[in-house]
Amino acid sequence: MVISSIVALLASTLFTGAAIYISLVEHPARLLLDDGPLLAQWQPSYDRALPIQSGLAIVGGVAGLIACYLSANWIWAAGSLILLANWPFTLLVIFPVNKRLHAITPSAANAESRQLLLKWGRLHHVRSVLGATAAIVFAWGVAAAAG
Repeated sequence: MVISSIVALLASTLFTGAAIYISLVEHPARLLLDDGPLLAQWQPSYDRALPIQSGLAIVGGVAGLIACYLSANWIWAAGSLILLANWPFTLLVIFPVNKRLHAITPSAANAESRQLLLKWGRLHHVRSVLGATAAIVFAWGVAAAAG
């Protein structure tokens, strides 16, 4: 088993843990706030999470592709494609919502911004599922290599 396979599994599980935490803990908790504080909390939280999650997706995806190349096992490419699918999904589907949310000042937050944040939360669940699926695929690859 090559180190890249362990890096792929580790990065994908870290990505998944962060995504699930956001989806199941942080976002539902912030939705309990009034509209202005809700948006005021989401904006810097998103800005801080972006480089962490995007970096983990890249590291895990690239490591999986390296593991695929070194092992000639397709499972690593499959896991990489699933994890890296977070990038186009985020850019094409979530990013337009993010732009609208960042354009609103917390003092101008209202029912529309809350609806956008509810939509953002539903979309973020997809990132959690993609991460978890990639982590399962990578774990399968590690188990197959060890067994």
